[in-house]
This record gives sequence, C-alpha cells and structure tokens, in this order.
Amino acid sequence: MLTERIGRISPSATLAMTAKAAELRAAGKPVINLSVGEPDFPTPENIRLAGKRAIDEGHTRYTPGGGTLELKKAVVEKLSRDNDLHYDTSQILISCGGKHSLYNACQVLFQSGDEVIIFSPYWVSFPDFVSVTGAKPVFVITDPAQQFEPVMDDLKAKITSRTKGIIINSPSNPTGGVWSDEAVLKVLEIAEKAGAWVFSDECYEQLTYDRTYISTAMLGENTKKVLTFQSCSKTYAMTGWRIGYAAGNETVIKAMEKLQGQSTSCPNSIAQVAAIEALTGDQSEVAKMRDIFKKRRDYIVNRLNEMKDVHCDTPGGAFYVFPDFSSLMGSNKKIQSSNDLSMYLLEQKAVVTVAGKAFGSDGNIRFSYAASDEDLKRAMDLVEETLTELE
Repeated sequence: MLTERIGRISPSATLAMTAKAAELRAAGKPVINLSVGEPDFPTPENIRLAGKRAIDEGHTRYTPGGGTLELKKAVVEKLSRDNDLHYDTSQILISCGGKHSLYNACQVLFQSGDEVIIFSPYWVSFPDFVSVTGAKPVFVITDPAQQFEPVMDDLKAKITSRTKGIIINSPSNPTGGVWSDEAVLKVLEIAEKAGAWVFSDECYEQLTYDRTYISTAMLGENTKKVLTFQSCSKTYAMTGWRIGYAAGNETVIKAMEKLQGQSTSCPNSIAQVAAIEALTGDQSEVAKMRDIFKKRRDYIVNRLNEMKDVHCDTPGGAFYVFPDFSSLMGSNKKIQSSNDLSMYLLEQKAVVTVAGKAFGSDGNIRFSYAASDEDLKRAMDLVEETLTELE
C-alpha cells in the first residue's frame, strides 16, 4: 500500500525517546530525561514578547514561501556579525527549522545514483534525508580522541565519481565534537576536488566552550558549493517555534524555496517576527546559557570518567556527551548492545537516554546535559549504580 520511498527511512530515535519520556510522565512516573535535544531554559523574554506582539499586531497571515524580507535581512545581519559571512537576501531561505532546510537541500541536489558522505557517529536524520532522495549514504569513520574529526584516509577512500555531497555537523549531535579549522579545510579541499557540495549544519554554532567557532564557509578559498544551515532552536531555546535558515548559492536557494512553497507554504508567521528579535535583539541570555552548559559539561564528563570501564571524551560544544560503554557490551547477558543498556536505564532507573546505535555507534550512549543540576547528579548516581549491578 505504501511507497517504496517511505520504506527507506526510519522513525527518529531521538523523538521516540522524548515521546517515551512524556508517556511515562503522563502515567505519573518520575523520569529523568537526558534524551532531549533542546535547551531546558525558557525562550528569552524579549523573544516571547515579540511573539505576543506579533499576534496583537496581526502578523497571522501567509508570508512569502521562503520567509519575510525583514527576517531574511535579520539573518544577513546575524551572519555578518557573528560569522563574518556576507550574503544577499536572495541567498537566504527561511524554513520551519534547520532540519527543514537540510531536507529541502537534499531534495533539490541529490537523486538516485548519487552518493553522499556522512561522518559517523551522525545525527539520526542525515541518512534518511539522503536515502529518501534515492541517493546512497556513505559513512566515514571519525576519531573520538580528536573531537570526532574525520579519519582522512577513510574519507579519501570513500570518494568516488558518484560523490555528490558531504555533510559536516560541527558542533556535532550526538558527540558534541567541534572540529578544528584544519580538519574542516581538509574536507573542503577533498570536496572541491570531487566537485561535491558541502552542507555545513551549524545549529549549535553559538554553543562552543573552548575556542571561537569559525563557520565552514569562512575557511576555504572556494566555497561556492558550501551551504550553511543555522537555526534559532538551540541558540535561543526556540525548538518549538520552528525557525531555521539556509544560506548559499542563489540557484539552489531558489530551488529549495520552490519545493518549500509546495509543501509548507511558508514558515510560521508569528515565529518569524519573534526570530527577528532573537537574531537582532539582546544576546545576553545566549551567553548565560552557554556558561551554564559549560559547567554542566565539565560535571558530567568528570562523573562518567570516574566510573569503571567508561570513557568519555570532552566535547567542545553542543549539549551532549557520548561516552563509550563498549567494554560493558557482551560482558553481561542483559547488555549486548547500546539499545539494551539504554532500555535498562529507562526501565530499571527511569533515566531516559538515546542508544548510540541510532547514531551509527553501538558502543556509545548519548546523554543530553540540557537538564537541571539536580537531575544530572541523580542521573549520574543511577548510571553508576547500574554499572555496579551489572558487574
């Protein structure tokens, strides 16, 4: 009954665990949710007020399919201010979240017979975005000890005449890894030789803790085939508002806008007004969130590394850690995979996580530290308790 196309994709593992946590809470069961990929802070007040004003002032009708000119101008201003990237509004697309922009780009650039490089561990949606176009995802291994940067020899070996795209996600979901400028430059050089498009997913670009982030499109000498994707979701705690944007080649942006116009018509009009305030208004709340996330990161990394047979590299950004539990897999009859460990934590300890298998790395578990200090401490106590039980 259903098409072969829909059979190529899987349900989102991260959204599934978020739904499971909500289900348990609705049933009156206390859970600690470390699966969620969104800040635990409220949307800053100035942005909320802008959204309320938008309703009162009647910004409740259709907008142009690719977003309002006012918001595109705000994006241009933001990219210039924060990333030293300079675009015209004709090179900007506003979408219903960064995820939507990435999906649109895959649809207009990839097709059957193409290959697209994805670095593993990867965000759960990347392979499905590629597969649904008929193209083939090709996975390249990374080095956990180097912020999950690509193993360049493996990347070079995976490049073929069919390579049409390379997807970079730094800071990364699920690892939190932030690549060095040198690593990004090497990937850009390889992409240029292959004639491949580079997608730079930068939705966590404001959440880096150990060095200043430089956008991919700033690094190479020839970045005409680089598309930049950013979002209001993570930076401004606006995940439910669903506003993201893409910047790059005008022909590609116009094709994405055409596709979007036949699917969602336009991004939410009220959220677009609020996003203008987010991008151009007071940025002090972003700095406060970043400072709190850094302290949480340091805490959870230290706790995990104190546990027997667990190793956790220190991520440079985002709000995830991706500890290695591979020494536990198979040593206990109950725990043969990351799915087993994630379900054990859920069913026995009411701690919600996401199994690494969903991200292409079965020895790991993703923990989000977008949670209160109290919840993080309690969760780490329960993880430690679990490891003792499984010895």
